[in-house]
Amino acid sequence: MDIIIVSGLSGAGKSRVTAVLEDMDFYCVDNMPVTMIPRFAELVVATHGRYERVALVIDVRAVKDTDELFDIFEQMKKIGCNHKILFVEADIETLIRRYKETRRRHPLAVDGLSIEDAVLKEMKMLAPIREQADEIIDTSGLTLSNLQHQIVNRLMDGQEYRPLNIIIKSFGFKHGLPIEADLMFDVRFMPNPFYIPELKEKTGLDEAVRDYVLNLDVSKDFFKKLCDMMDFLLPHYIEEGKRYLIICIGCTGGKHRSPAISNALSEHLLEQGYRVDCVHRDIDKDVNIPYMK
Repeated sequence: MDIIIVSGLSGAGKSRVTAVLEDMDFYCVDNMPVTMIPRFAELVVATHGRYERVALVIDVRAVKDTDELFDIFEQMKKIGCNHKILFVEADIETLIRRYKETRRRHPLAVDGLSIEDAVLKEMKMLAPIREQADEIIDTSGLTLSNLQHQIVNRLMDGQEYRPLNIIIKSFGFKHGLPIEADLMFDVRFMPNPFYIPELKEKTGLDEAVRDYVLNLDVSKDFFKKLCDMMDFLLPHYIEEGKRYLIICIGCTGGKHRSPAISNALSEHLLEQGYRVDCVHRDIDKDVNIPYMK
């Protein structure tokens, strides 16, 4: 297996890179003492695939001797754990601006050293790691979306990756609006199975209710338009760097129509390769309160 070693200049975006890797299901450890890396690698190998994606973030504070670090990398290889170095950098002007904007102190800016001098000193200290890097990403001027694309293209070895986590939630309007919704759709315009005696006590998860809801002409038209909208929107959300999207679909009580439509939409998006969770907030709530169409 390979462990991704994330290193680079302070302020260049290692934390943001780590967040992207975590969204890609990497197990990330930040600023582990260098001497502990071989033991950590042994533990990872011993899990026999439990941790298939691992990243270690190493900054200038942990690197006292680059020769020692490279020796440790050789030790890792001997136990069957290879590594790939991802070096993150930015130009001096960008780094200085970022430190001024955040008002944080550069880790090497001590004893009256200016930010620029600290950056130059760090560049010199980390130069041996940069020379050994498998991938170098310059974050100057990169948006979050650009950074995501670069990391995916460089580390996923051509595998398709959808960095958007989607939650589809059915709900009932009479139980209150879900405040976390990014997109909300009201399906109360569809005929209500609650008023059909043999469907009243069932839910949208039952085949009879699902078939009834999805085979309505109005439902077919709506669902086609809904899928077309999602197929259009989701790539643009990904392009802009959105990581999480909550789609809420509501009917009166959250028991029949919205669960059926939510499950159908979830199946459609799963077929497109997206990561989707479908939850039904109100499906088990009291159904004896009279419904309104």
